Amino acid sequence: MNYIMKSKSEEALKAAPRRSVVLALLLAGCLLLAPGCLNLMALMAPGIDDVEEGISAEFPYESKFIAVKESRMHYVEAGQGDPILLVHGNPTSSYLWRNIIPHLKDQGRVIAVDLIGMGKSDKPELEYKFADHAEYLSEFIRAMGLKNITLVLHDWGGGVGTDYAVRNLENLKGVVYMEAVMKPMSWEAANAAEQYLFGRLRDPEDGHQIAAVDNFFVEKMLPMMSGREFSPEEMQAYREPFPTVASRKPVAQWPREIPFIEEGPDRNVKRIGDNYRALQAADVPLLLLYAKPGVIVKADFLEELKSDLPRMSTAFVGSGLHYLQEAQPTKIGTEIAAWLQKI
Repeated sequence: MNYIMKSKSEEALKAAPRRSVVLALLLAGCLLLAPGCLNLMALMAPGIDDVEEGISAEFPYESKFIAVKESRMHYVEAGQGDPILLVHGNPTSSYLWRNIIPHLKDQGRVIAVDLIGMGKSDKPELEYKFADHAEYLSEFIRAMGLKNITLVLHDWGGGVGTDYAVRNLENLKGVVYMEAVMKPMSWEAANAAEQYLFGRLRDPEDGHQIAAVDNFFVEKMLPMMSGREFSPEEMQAYREPFPTVASRKPVAQWPREIPFIEEGPDRNVKRIGDNYRALQAADVPLLLLYAKPGVIVKADFLEELKSDLPRMSTAFVGSGLHYLQEAQPTKIGTEIAAWLQKI
């Protein structure tokens, strides 16, 4: 989870579960307890009312690797046909898609990739900026020889996936988004608790301590923003790619890459903004999956996206925060499969 869209309308606030409103008030008060604030946030996180039962921790897929720019990128795959490329965000990996893949494998060749520096992919000496990830993903697609692709994008996978999409429209069948980075956002639209959290994460010293040393994204944010408790097996799978402070460099860098209009980084505000405008002008089929209350795609942002992208189909998948795959995998998989049969 890398940024939070603030609901701007009274209707959006009323639509959220009451406990989410209470959470927002508590998080604001948390500013007075700065030293322990982040742990307090995790304790106050809302649960989800209708989490799918029996979510599996198993990841029964053979690891595969391909050479990309003198490094190896990891992926798993299932099925045959046109490629359906699943792209994760921070701090996850191909493991995030384990319960989505079975619903899609009859629709094509499903490929879940690990972004460079994440999952089982190599961790070369990079700054791990947005441009680095975009370049590696593009080269991964080229090296794999993927054609007529459907992109399924989550979190920062939305940013890097859209970057590829608008430069290779002729190679796309469609794009699916869920809780994804799609466009620049306003720092001023964030509430005090959100500004505090991401202000600290974007600070070079504080962010390193929180994300790299304390491993806050994996240990706290990931289960908190999934809306349920993880099993020991699930936590181990998410911890495994980041056993050391040095290995968490990509996780710590991602918050600094968020395209805040007022705060930068300007290079990402421009590039991601240009990509979004190109997406608006394109005619590639789009699907947006959303949950309530959501974290990025809250009610007001959903309406904004519908207005900006009128050709985009939308589907509600139930209650969820940010890591929707860990709360509603069957609904996500079946909605994507049904949409693929139509395009």
